[in-house]
Amino acid sequence: MSKKPYISPSFSYVPLEETLQITPRRKKLFIGIPKESAFQENRVPLTPEAVSVLVNDGHDVAVEHGAGNGSFYSDNDYSEAGAHIVYDKAELYQATTIIKSAPISEQELSLLQPNQVVISPIHLPLMKAEILEQLLAKKIIAIAFDSIKDDAGSYPIVRSMSEIAGNYAIMIAARFLGNADNGQGVLLGGISGLPPARVLIIGAGVVGEFAARAAFGLGASVKIFDNSVYRLMRLQNNIGRRCFTSVLEPTTLAEELRNADVAIGALKPVNGITPVVVTEQMVSNMKAGSVIIDVSMDRGGCFETSRLTSHEKPTFKKYDVIHYCVPNIASGVSRTASRAISNVLMPIMQQAADIGGVEGVIVSKSGIRRGVYVYKGCITNAPIARRFGMKYTDLDLLLSSQS
Repeated sequence: MSKKPYISPSFSYVPLEETLQITPRRKKLFIGIPKESAFQENRVPLTPEAVSVLVNDGHDVAVEHGAGNGSFYSDNDYSEAGAHIVYDKAELYQATTIIKSAPISEQELSLLQPNQVVISPIHLPLMKAEILEQLLAKKIIAIAFDSIKDDAGSYPIVRSMSEIAGNYAIMIAARFLGNADNGQGVLLGGISGLPPARVLIIGAGVVGEFAARAAFGLGASVKIFDNSVYRLMRLQNNIGRRCFTSVLEPTTLAEELRNADVAIGALKPVNGITPVVVTEQMVSNMKAGSVIIDVSMDRGGCFETSRLTSHEKPTFKKYDVIHYCVPNIASGVSRTASRAISNVLMPIMQQAADIGGVEGVIVSKSGIRRGVYVYKGCITNAPIARRFGMKYTDLDLLLSSQS
C-alpha cells in the first residue's frame, strides 16, 4: 500500500509573480552622413536605398550636399529617399550619430559634439594622438566599422572590400597588359593553341582567394605564395581545385616572378605594416611590360619598388614593369563598395533603434563591441592604447560597472 504524500504546513499555494524581461524602448535615431574630403575616398556609407529603409522606420537622416557624388548618387536620390540635404557641415554634425566612409580627420574634430556616436573606419598607421585626445575629451563613442564582427565571427565589411579588391585587381591587370596602356599586348587568359598568361599572387587571404578565382575564371595560370601553409590549404579548399602553392621562399619566389606576366601583392599586415617580400632586384628581373598590382599599398606595400599612386594617375614604370599602387583599391568601384558597406551598417542601425540606441546594441552585440575603440572618455582598444602610450580600459568591465 502506497503512502500518502506529506504536505508541509509551511507549503504555500500563493502564486509567485512572473519576472519578465523588460524590452528597451525603441529609440528614434538622427543620423548624419558627411561628404568626404579624404584622398581617394569615393564611397558613401549608406546608399539611398538604405536611407529609405531607415526613414520609413521613423528615423531622421541628414546627408551633406554632394556626399554621394563619388559613388554616382545624387542629392536628388537621397532627397527622394527621405533624407534632408544639408549644405552646412556644422549643421550636419548636430546629428547624434555620424556615419563616415573615411577615418575622422583633424578638420572634423571641432565639429564633433559631446557624447556623439561616430561610426567610421580607422587607419592605425595614420592615426594621430590629437584626434584620440579630442574624442576622449568630448566623450565620443567611436566605432571602427572595419573591426565589427558578424554572428559568424568574420569581419563583414573587411571581407566585402577584400573580395572587391581581389576581383578588381585581375580586371586592372587585364587592362594594363594590353597595348592601349603600354603593356606587353598579352591577353590575360588562354585561348586554344596558346599557353595562358601567368599570374602570381602573394598572399592567400580573401584578396588572394578572389584574385585567384577571377584569374582561373579567365583561364590564366595561377601560382600562389604565402607564409602560412594553413592559409594556402584553406584557399585551395575554398576554390575547389589544386593549384601551385608555395611558402614565401625567396629563391622560388624570384624564379616565378621572372616568368610572371602579372604579380599581385595581397599580404596581410603585421602590426599594421605589410612586410616587403619582393626586393628591387627581383622586380628588375621581371619581364618588360609585366604588371604589378600592389593591393597592400594602404599598409605600405609588399614590393620594394612600390610608391603611392592615385586613381587619376594609377601607374608608373620601373625597370619597364608597370606598377599599379593605388591605396583603397575598392574605392575604384565605389558604387559597388558603397552598397557592400551599406548592407552591413543599415541593419546595425535598425538593431540599435530596436534596443534603445547605439549604446544598447553595443551592450547586446559582442561583435559590435569589438569595433568600439573610444567609449565616453576611455580608450577601449588595447593596440591603440599601446601605440600612443595611453590608458586602456576593458569595455566589458566598463559596461558591467555602469549597469
